Amino acid sequence: MKYNELKSIFENKRVVILGFGREGRNWLDILRSLSCCKEIAVADINPMELEIRNITPISGDNYLQVCKNYDIILQSPGVIVKDAFNDETKHKILSQTELLMKLRPCKIVGITGTKGKSTTASLTCHFLKSCGIKTMLIGNIGIPPLQRLGEMDEKTVAVCEMSCHQLEFVHHSPDISVLLNIYPEHLDHYVSFDAYAAAKRNIVRFQDSGQVAFVNKDLLPVQTQADVKTLAFGGEADVCTDGCDIFIFGEKIPSEQIKTVLRGKHNLYNIAAALAAAVSAGADLKKCLEALPSFKGLEHRLEYVATKNGVEYINDSISTVPEAAIAAVKAFDGTDCLILGGMDRGISYDLLGEFLDTGAVENVILLPDSGRRIARLIKNGKVNVISAEDMADAVRFASKCAKTRVILSPAAASYGFYRNFEERGRDFKRLVNSLD
Repeated sequence: MKYNELKSIFENKRVVILGFGREGRNWLDILRSLSCCKEIAVADINPMELEIRNITPISGDNYLQVCKNYDIILQSPGVIVKDAFNDETKHKILSQTELLMKLRPCKIVGITGTKGKSTTASLTCHFLKSCGIKTMLIGNIGIPPLQRLGEMDEKTVAVCEMSCHQLEFVHHSPDISVLLNIYPEHLDHYVSFDAYAAAKRNIVRFQDSGQVAFVNKDLLPVQTQADVKTLAFGGEADVCTDGCDIFIFGEKIPSEQIKTVLRGKHNLYNIAAALAAAVSAGADLKKCLEALPSFKGLEHRLEYVATKNGVEYINDSISTVPEAAIAAVKAFDGTDCLILGGMDRGISYDLLGEFLDTGAVENVILLPDSGRRIARLIKNGKVNVISAEDMADAVRFASKCAKTRVILSPAAASYGFYRNFEERGRDFKRLVNSLD
């Protein structure tokens, strides 16, 4: 185990845990078990009830400024730092993702991208397990990267889903990296799109010549010493799909061998990337393909909810960018109702507007706030544009106008209306299941 190395990092240091969610609480457990810090503080914008002796609570609007006074800042994913810290303070920031890659207790497969990273990471882990390889799924998927540190050894392959927040301040990269795509997202958390993209690109930046990077060819060139393999949807690449077959290092996998419950051509890209990552980590390609049918997909990602009065309802609440909503409609032929909208982060909806203007969906139900902007982009009078006040309103309208299929694919963040996309998706499912 690597706990002795962790102890050497925190020995006699004043440490502040920035953010007290799932990872922040895991940090506190780790630090208390190490019993070596000079001081431990927990900082969160919201007040906390900490019934633990010798732990300093920090909260309120000024909590980030107070953090500057500590030797080490342990950032939790989702805590918005943006431009609150100068370069000197940023050098104090550590994350569990960074320490996992620094300690390297086992082989690490890191997967990131604006869209598809959860599905690709879960698939990669599924493939490795099917080949009898000791593996675990950690990271942004919901398990803090160091939570299972004690279980890792030289035979383990840790598949780590990595968000932009987890990658922003790292100085190490995984053994095998996958960079699926980069779209405008989380721009309220970053000073610019370039800053967001740079955080994503850190997944390959610190790799060395003995490691492998799978990178969407549209994102080349990348700053890395790794052996770079290209990914593509359409066109030629080391790993690609034409929307029908998959090609892995020149080997064609025909569509009849790709048996999956995952809907949408975009998921063929995720499957291809996961196969490549798993094979690079030691899996057998044939066994992976045999295991593909048993992968059931993830909640809130083109998830079938129910059929009510002959109408199918699909939950794609994970959709927070226009490209995802377009892909959702293309994944299901005959969709006649689409629910869009949520927090308006100022991203461009021009591409989505052009798509909807073709009449690809007969009924478009728009939620506040971004729905108002989307409405102005739909000029085609044959498209039935409906403004809804909230999700209950949207589901009610959908049940009245849809004849075949309703997809919730918001192309917007949930914040301001829901705590996260999971809560939004579950509310949608609750409302659908309550329909007569």
